[in-house]
Amino acid sequence: MITIPDNNYKGKVCPLHEAADLLPIANKPIRQLCEENEHLLIFPLSIDDTDDRIGDSTIVDIYAEDENSIRIKSGNIMGFVGRKNQQMKIYSRFDNQEHDYFLHYMLQKVFSYNIFNLDFTSSEDNVFEFLVYMFPAMLKKAMRQGIYKEYRRFRHNDANVRGTIDISRHIRENIPFRGTVAYNTREFSFDNSVTELIRHTIEYIKTIPSGDIILSSDKTVEDCMKKIVSYTHSYNHSERIKIIQDNLRPRIHPFYKEYTALQKLCVQILRQEEIKYGTDDDRIYGILFDGAWLWEEYLNTLLCEKGFIHPENKLGTGAIYLFEHGGQRFPDFWKQDIVLDAKYKKLAINGNRLDIERDDVHQIMAYMYRLKASKGGIVCPYDGEKNKIISQNMHKDSYLGSLSLYALAIPKNCSSYEDFTKCIIENERTLLEELS
Repeated sequence: MITIPDNNYKGKVCPLHEAADLLPIANKPIRQLCEENEHLLIFPLSIDDTDDRIGDSTIVDIYAEDENSIRIKSGNIMGFVGRKNQQMKIYSRFDNQEHDYFLHYMLQKVFSYNIFNLDFTSSEDNVFEFLVYMFPAMLKKAMRQGIYKEYRRFRHNDANVRGTIDISRHIRENIPFRGTVAYNTREFSFDNSVTELIRHTIEYIKTIPSGDIILSSDKTVEDCMKKIVSYTHSYNHSERIKIIQDNLRPRIHPFYKEYTALQKLCVQILRQEEIKYGTDDDRIYGILFDGAWLWEEYLNTLLCEKGFIHPENKLGTGAIYLFEHGGQRFPDFWKQDIVLDAKYKKLAINGNRLDIERDDVHQIMAYMYRLKASKGGIVCPYDGEKNKIISQNMHKDSYLGSLSLYALAIPKNCSSYEDFTKCIIENERTLLEELS
């Protein structure tokens, strides 16, 4: 497995033969890769809803270094991607290569799972953990739209004809005539290949270590599973391969949009041997996360408890207006007297200088003036041992206020994931105190 941090613009040099299988992944827009490869799962699911438009960016760029080696450069994407017998793990640049605790921790917070006994010794196991731990959150999200239903064809042979008569089957089964008619109906059903796939995934997760804990950590998830079980009357363990084959092409439904991602995830979980150890076909598969999106969603889990509003551009909620009629804007986070912007960047690295980009400064100050907020700033990850806060007061001729850089320290050299969690929770607590 090739490993590389995100945003590695200098690149990593690798032998050509090691990366040859990954060449079709490189230098292609993410939008194109998603359209061509149904087993590639990228978050956010609506790739054009992010500010940085990740659909137009690439997962990695690969260039020839010499005749026997290549140079791999990464962008803002983290996670895992593979093709044939080669895989690549892109870990957070704020993490270390051996134990990508920070990426796991953000996923744990954003997707609301609560597992501490993770095994970080195997990169392949890390990949499979990503998939399994996300299942409960994606199941809940999909089932908010209701139980998935679709038309199914049913075969009947009784006296209550209510469909199309199947003449050949009727002759075969009912001659000599015995009072029944063979016919077919097409009906909406909750018991279909998609719900069966979800049921198979539930039953499979129950068999893996910590599977019962993952599925029982949330009352809502338990209720969702009970509904799936109650509707999948035709579940048969021996038909798992057939169900997977039926779901290799994702359903695109105008109403059940969330089920498309859940369907992809279930297929990857049930085909986990291919995910972990490679496959001989040309399919590109994996699970990837936009770093900026994941950082912002992670911060939301902290700031929403402190009363911050997290506007949603897609839904049009939480916006502010710059003008009497229009000028809709969506700050990342705001409340009463403070407005914040989330940046997944290495900042606070130039001593006590407020190294915020010019456009970001103008944007935050515009929001501050509009909201009459006395505090504004950027929240970013930080490589240092302790949180770092850099503040600068506004010019004396303007209204009183300050612009700050709030850098959350990401723990390093932790002996275990539990140790990492304890350290970062303390850093989070300190950050929230500063913001208060």
